[in-house]
Amino acid sequence: MAIDGRWYGIGKGAQMMNLDGIEFREYQANILKSILASGNTLVVLPTGLGKTIIGAGVVADAASNGLRSAFLAPTKPLAEQHYNSLRRLLGLPEDELLLLTGSMQKGARALLEGKAKVIIATPQTFANDLKAGSISLDSFGAVVFDECHRAVGKYAYTYIANECDVRGVLMVGLTASPGGKKEKINALVKTLAIRHIEARISTDGDVAKYVMPNRVHVVNVDLSPRIREIAGLLKPEINESLDGLHKLGLFHFRNFETIPKGRLIELGNQIDRMASQSYKFAAMFSYSKLLNLTHAYDLLVVEGIYPFSKYIDSLYAREKKSRSLEHLLKSQRVVAARASAHEALKNGEEHPKVLSVLDIIKDYRNTSSIVFAQYRSTVKMLVEYLNNNGIPAAPFIGKKEGFTQDAQKRTIEDFRNGKFRVLVASSIGEEGIDIPGVDLVLFYEAIPNEIRNIQRRGRTGRFGSGEIYLLLAKDTKDQIYFYISRQRELKMLSILRDINGKISAVTRRSGSSQSTL
Repeated sequence: MAIDGRWYGIGKGAQMMNLDGIEFREYQANILKSILASGNTLVVLPTGLGKTIIGAGVVADAASNGLRSAFLAPTKPLAEQHYNSLRRLLGLPEDELLLLTGSMQKGARALLEGKAKVIIATPQTFANDLKAGSISLDSFGAVVFDECHRAVGKYAYTYIANECDVRGVLMVGLTASPGGKKEKINALVKTLAIRHIEARISTDGDVAKYVMPNRVHVVNVDLSPRIREIAGLLKPEINESLDGLHKLGLFHFRNFETIPKGRLIELGNQIDRMASQSYKFAAMFSYSKLLNLTHAYDLLVVEGIYPFSKYIDSLYAREKKSRSLEHLLKSQRVVAARASAHEALKNGEEHPKVLSVLDIIKDYRNTSSIVFAQYRSTVKMLVEYLNNNGIPAAPFIGKKEGFTQDAQKRTIEDFRNGKFRVLVASSIGEEGIDIPGVDLVLFYEAIPNEIRNIQRRGRTGRFGSGEIYLLLAKDTKDQIYFYISRQRELKMLSILRDINGKISAVTRRSGSSQSTL
């Protein structure tokens, strides 16, 4: 295919790109023009709509002006993916592109960093070399921050962004979702010194025709009699702990199933700061029990009997147990709940969701699928269940769970080559993995995080229409989280547009990118 001449309307950077056969998309060209005109820009685009092309255009423009640039990605596999994409897209000699990760020795890094025109790196490694002085931003024209919603707090992106701001280096943030909270988006805008926001959703006019239709199916699942029985044993124990905190004047939630996790963590921090030791001990006694029991309960009703049993067994196996934990584990109700779970597993009983997973995947026999699950124990349970029922499946979990990056790469390659048809992934599979042709994405549970929901959905429908299934256990936090995530997604775009309007107004008045929004 010939190069579509409209690409060259972006600027001289397009002359340095290998655009042969690359479909011209007006929204990509418009966003690139906007970046070059406006300066530091936050780009929000649904997954699969070509954020990498935009980042490559920014890098090419810097190179056309004789300046160096960096393209940062939060994980080594994602950095490698961008390195391979930029090798194809940029008309630069191979030795002028450097893949920089922590696995490269410092001495070799320093030598190569001095020669490279474009550095594709993980943020921690890039930040470390900036601090060590082996990289100077003085010769840089641009830095692209992929998955830039991470650029908050103490994450390495924050340090790099500050260094870029001091030296006037163009910053471009790429993300499918910056989050649904105004405070978080404002923090991101401040960190990257954003002057302009380019945000699109799948229904916007200039992107809609490029978005493959995804059909979303919400499946409500009834709890089994066994799960209701075990839950019935746990509820009174949880309510006793809740009452203990209520009597101390610390907590006013009456229904433990509606307590936000953030509020529980906040309560723990509040107890830690107490001066009175006797009061603090009584509060921590009830709080620790509540924390352990509510987590066990949620595992049971949302995830399954195996994840619940695995967690309870791990509590019994702890060498050092607090008085609160010892008291909890001696409870007749907890002992009975554990015994019932063990009996259920021996009888082959599990959460009805597991049967739903099997039924759904059987209906899509000739498709590749990703099943997302929150916990390693759930991933293990689902992989074993699918394989035992004649459906080849493999786990995809993170380094913290003992899965090395080499093992992750082999798993993705095997999946791509059709050695198994179902990838059962924890959150590591949500962000930036390159898996072409996935036809079905199944959420084993709801999550209240709009960023992760958008990323999960983005794993399908890239090259054709996709199917998305969401399993919700009735009368559990599943249904609450489903509602929360939908509301946060709906809020996100209006917040972005509001903040963008305020940035523009401040910039017009003062020419400054800094503002309180």
